[in-house]
Amino acid sequence: MTQKTFFLNMGPAHPAMHGVIRLILELEGEKIVKADVEIGYLHRAFEKHAESSTWNNVLPYTDRLNYVSPLINNAGYCLTVEKIAGLAVPERGQYLRVIASEVSRVADHLTCIGANAMELGAFTVFLYLMEGRELLYQLIDHLCGARVTTDYCRVGGVKGDLPAGFAEKCGEIFPKIRKFVADSEALLNKNRIFLDRVEGVGTISKEDALAYGITGPFLRSTGVPYDVRRAHPYLVYDRLDFEIPVGSRGDNLDRYLVRLAEIEQSLRIIEQCLKTLPAGPHSLAAREVKEAADFEDMGKRGNTALLPRCAAKTCRTLEGAGREHTSGILVQEPAAVLPPKEEVYGSIEGLMNQFEMVMWSWGARIPAGEAYQAVEGGNGELGFHVLSDGSDRPYRVRCRPPCLFIMSALPKLLRGSYVADVVATFGSVNMIAGELDR
Repeated sequence: MTQKTFFLNMGPAHPAMHGVIRLILELEGEKIVKADVEIGYLHRAFEKHAESSTWNNVLPYTDRLNYVSPLINNAGYCLTVEKIAGLAVPERGQYLRVIASEVSRVADHLTCIGANAMELGAFTVFLYLMEGRELLYQLIDHLCGARVTTDYCRVGGVKGDLPAGFAEKCGEIFPKIRKFVADSEALLNKNRIFLDRVEGVGTISKEDALAYGITGPFLRSTGVPYDVRRAHPYLVYDRLDFEIPVGSRGDNLDRYLVRLAEIEQSLRIIEQCLKTLPAGPHSLAAREVKEAADFEDMGKRGNTALLPRCAAKTCRTLEGAGREHTSGILVQEPAAVLPPKEEVYGSIEGLMNQFEMVMWSWGARIPAGEAYQAVEGGNGELGFHVLSDGSDRPYRVRCRPPCLFIMSALPKLLRGSYVADVVATFGSVNMIAGELDR
């Protein structure tokens, strides 16, 4: 008897495709004989946009890569440019980048686990974890004035110091996050329906995972403890105490468990950073706060002797970017970073420095050279390879998106499973279309 197969399209418009992705499945009944993955529906030309923008203007584009954990993208790009320029970010600025990155990582994992659980029918878990993510988005908004398109880092540091009460907010939010995670574990970890859907499904061996170049929670689920934060430490990760959770089976269940465990490790990292955060100039005595217009009027009238005793009032997104903060969070290099707002508002030199930094063909000049820097993104090793020709913008930018390598292995993961397994396996990939297509 001749076996017949037929083809089924999943996507690009499909609620379980997490964006726009097309799977072409060859089926024998409900069993998948062959799978083909088609990407490119969301290609935004990130690399070419980056090559036509000044160094700091690339940062909003990095937000749109993995838009679930954009703060990690910001840090990865800035670290690469700073490696070429030989800039050493102040210690406090490095701690702030770690805090921001780990908050973003927790939001990423909550989204992945919650969305995958919802697609498998566990809607209550989705509601728990999305409430936790909402608390983190409010924390991120408090930090940088935006929830998703954060644009927090700058070449040379970060755009602002921690706002008042940030540590206290973390102290209020983290116990709630832990409670949401514990409730989700209680609903899923011994749930027979959930276990039947994920245990032993979407399995990959450590040898295959390494051969495909897979990193992140997907690789660690196979038992390989590779984490960029430990293997190639950057910022201040080598000073922090945290574990690298690993699995053993390399299936959908292990990937779920690894991400759950990583949430706790990220919260531990943030708590350590807040305890050991180096004191910065922000702890100086408070100055009289004046509006920008008042600053400008004082300068015009020649009252410059009063200016050092005043602090400029800034908008929400520039909070923490004043003179008393910058020496702790930004490289003190006028040719590479924007001046404090007090100098912009109160002196012609600061105003000229600001204009030269933001005007096209005048901005920061990064010495000719090239560098690659990797960071541990939500999905694995997120790398940037940047080439400078000495001008005010990158000559070439190349991004290594971690989920691209997992997607290349997806046909192998799906072969031999059933149509219903596609949702569980694809959800464990945590494919973010903006990162995949760039």
